[in-house]
Amino acid sequence: MRIRSLGVIDDAVVELSPGFTAVTGETGAGKTMVVTSLGLLLGGRADPALVRIGAKAAVVEGRIVMRPDAPAAVRAEEAGAELDDGALLISRTVSAEGRSRAHVGGRSVPVGLLGELADDLVAVHGQTDQQGLLRPARQRQALDRYAGDAVAVPLEKYGAAYRRLRAVAAELEEITTRARERAQEADLLRFGLEEIAAVEPVAGEDAELAAEAERLGHAEALASAAQIAHAALAGDVEDPEGVDANTLVAGAHRALEAVRSHDPVLGALAERIGEVQILLADVAGELAGYADDLDADPLRLAAVEERRAALTQLTRKYGDSVDAVLEWAQTSAARLLELDGDDERIAELTAERDGLRAELSQLAQALTDARVEAATRFAAAVTEELASLAMPHARVTIDIRQAEVADEDDGVEVGGRAVAYGPTGADEVELLLAPHPGAQPRPIAKGASGGELSRVMLAVEVVFAGSDPVPTYLFDEVDAGVGGKAAVEVGRRLAKLAKSAQVVVVTHLPQVAAFADRQLLVEKTNDGSVTRSGVTVLEGEARIRELSRMLAGHEDSASARAHAEELLAAARGDA
Repeated sequence: MRIRSLGVIDDAVVELSPGFTAVTGETGAGKTMVVTSLGLLLGGRADPALVRIGAKAAVVEGRIVMRPDAPAAVRAEEAGAELDDGALLISRTVSAEGRSRAHVGGRSVPVGLLGELADDLVAVHGQTDQQGLLRPARQRQALDRYAGDAVAVPLEKYGAAYRRLRAVAAELEEITTRARERAQEADLLRFGLEEIAAVEPVAGEDAELAAEAERLGHAEALASAAQIAHAALAGDVEDPEGVDANTLVAGAHRALEAVRSHDPVLGALAERIGEVQILLADVAGELAGYADDLDADPLRLAAVEERRAALTQLTRKYGDSVDAVLEWAQTSAARLLELDGDDERIAELTAERDGLRAELSQLAQALTDARVEAATRFAAAVTEELASLAMPHARVTIDIRQAEVADEDDGVEVGGRAVAYGPTGADEVELLLAPHPGAQPRPIAKGASGGELSRVMLAVEVVFAGSDPVPTYLFDEVDAGVGGKAAVEVGRRLAKLAKSAQVVVVTHLPQVAAFADRQLLVEKTNDGSVTRSGVTVLEGEARIRELSRMLAGHEDSASARAHAEELLAAARGDA
């Protein structure tokens, strides 16, 4: 990884071993920035406060070696990324204003894609995770993940049935508790539909009637205008001497026809005048027919206005037009069918609810059985890990219990009892620790001292890590509160885990760092920043000096040097 302008780090390169890498340094030197950088590469939240003061943006770049068929590689290629000689290049930029950009394999991608890739690349185990594991809900999640498909398959079915049951119960509650409101709604809908049915409106009828009323209301004026226009075009029988347009046009046509053979231009004009003559005759005929057909009957006008008034009553209540009224009627009829079918719907929902409860009972029992089986294996594995962490007499158990309910309708049946249930089943899961023989198992938060708790958490994380099919594990000071022989055992256990996966540990314990295949030192310059040379790989004398500092507080102590050399020799002997 290359880290620029992030926190105290100005510009630094972090080269991790494919095995066990320990990151050490003085308190405040920037060790946690290594973890933060990895978090940004994995899609973590972009906090502009992380940008180094005076810089425009923080940039983290990483090169991750993976197989071309690895899930993360496949997902990255689906997003348009390309592998570079078997490695995936990832970068994340966070501006001082809070904007964030991500690039994978040379392509700009949504930051969310980094989170998707992270699930297949790195498992992060830190002090925050330890505190989370003290909560029963987090312990249940850890157990479920450890159990794998044995829990995941029935849990998915259970979740779908649980969500459907909540929806059915909510609908039942609405129908039964709002029965009076629904009955009133049905009555109003029924009244409206009956009122509309009595009028029997036709689509577009209001517009047609409005046009007819306008015509009937001005019938005399319309007839007079039509007659005057007809007389102007075709003549008036009561005025034989009058001149009309048709006679004049006919005269013009005859005049041109008489000489058209002498000039083609006049012949063409004669044809056009002939067309005008035909058009005038057609219009005159239509005007005559219009005047004859025009109905000035006041009774018809009264009937039209009465019909329009009836339609207006409907449009005032149910829509802006007759078409809108008809649409309201169609929608309301469907709603009325729904409301009138309440009794039938209640019976259907009740039957479905009872069936879902029975299904949930079976799935909850399956979940409990799978968790009990996985809990036995998980507890045994953690207990075995504790033996490797200098707690040979400690015993971890997992308590899986259910809370009974007084009313069977409020719960599901598990083990022949009606118990409370939720979205993940009916089980309450809690890790218990008996630190020595004869001690009563107690919740790990209460049954362990500070150092014991760290070891228990580390054991849980190591076992949990074993169930994670990811190639890299990051432990952020999970060895806090551990010292002496126990610290040696922690280092030995992490070294063993590193034989099958890449392990990165941020630690302040020399006993842990001594077991690392590679030790990185993070140190500040005089101005308080970490430069490119501020993250160095320690070898030979430099590593002994750093281990001596971690042991005694300063690197020139002869006894500390001897102890550091002894630690390294012992660690290499174990390897």
